[in-house]
Amino acid sequence: MTLYVDEAIVLRTQKLGEADRIITMLTRHHGRVRAVAKGVRRTTSRFGARLEPCSYVEVQLAVGRSLDVVTQAETRRPYAEAMYANYGRYTTAAAMLETAERFTAEEREPATQQFLLLVAALRSLAEVAHDPGLILDSYLLRSLAVAGYAASFDACARCGVEGPHRAFSPAAGGMVCADCRPAGVALPAAETVQLLAALLTGEWEVADASDARHRREATGMVSAYLQWHLERALRSLPHVERLEPPGTMSTEPRPTMSTEPRPTMSTERGGERVSGVVGVERGREGGACRVPGPGSDASMDTGVGAG
Repeated sequence: MTLYVDEAIVLRTQKLGEADRIITMLTRHHGRVRAVAKGVRRTTSRFGARLEPCSYVEVQLAVGRSLDVVTQAETRRPYAEAMYANYGRYTTAAAMLETAERFTAEEREPATQQFLLLVAALRSLAEVAHDPGLILDSYLLRSLAVAGYAASFDACARCGVEGPHRAFSPAAGGMVCADCRPAGVALPAAETVQLLAALLTGEWEVADASDARHRREATGMVSAYLQWHLERALRSLPHVERLEPPGTMSTEPRPTMSTEPRPTMSTERGGERVSGVVGVERGREGGACRVPGPGSDASMDTGVGAG
C-alpha cells in the first residue's frame, strides 16, 4: 500500500454508501484529489468532523485504483468553525471553494498557487480582517489571474495604451480605450476602477475606504468577468450575503402612514341617520362583539367572550 501525506483544504463532500463520504480536496502538492473517507458518518468516527468543507487539514492518503483512501487527518487551522458561526462568512467561503474547484479541473495536477491563495483568503475571512465582500472579490480577481485571466485596469486590454480608460469589457480582458471599445461595454465610475485595481494588487487601504455604491458596481463587474471566463455562473454566488459598509445609510424612501379617511357606513336607527366607521364594537360585558343594526340594540355573540 502506497501512502503519502499532504496539506489540504476540503472543498466538497458527498455521501457514499451508508457510512462513507467522498472528500474533494485541494492539496498543496497534488492538486485536486478525491478520496474516500470510510466510516466518517458514524458518531464513533475518529476524524469525521475534521473533513468538513473549509477545513484546513493535514491528511494521510493511501493510493487506490480510482479513488484514494483517507487513513488519517489532523486539523491545522479550524477555519470551518468560524465559517459556520456566521451566515455571511459561510456563503462567501462557499463561493471561494466552488471557484477553487472550477479552476482545478484536472485531478492530481499541481496547483500550489491556487492552494496558497485559498488558504490566505479563508484566513482573512475567519479573522474578519476586511469586509467579506471585498475579500471575495479580491480572491476571485486573483484566482482568475493565477489561472491566466488577469484583468487589466490601467492599460487597454487590447492595444496596451496607458489609461485611465472608461469602458470595461469582460471579453476583451478588462478596460479598453476608445479606439478598441466594442459595442455593449460597461462604463463604470473612476472610483470603481480604482477599487478593482486595489483588490487585484492587495491595496487594502484603498479598498476599505471605498463607498458602498462603488463596491456594488465592482461586484457586478467581477461576477460578469468570472462568468465570461468560466463560461457559466457559480451556483453559490447568488447566495452570498453582501453587507453595507459601516456608516452608510439607505437612500430608499421609508413607508409613510396613509392619511386617507376610513370608509364609513350609514344606517337608519329610530328615524335618525347614524354614520360610523366600518367595524365591530366590543361589548362592555363578557367581551362579546356587537354589530349595531338598524333600530335594534341586540348583540350578536361571536364566541370571543371571556366565557
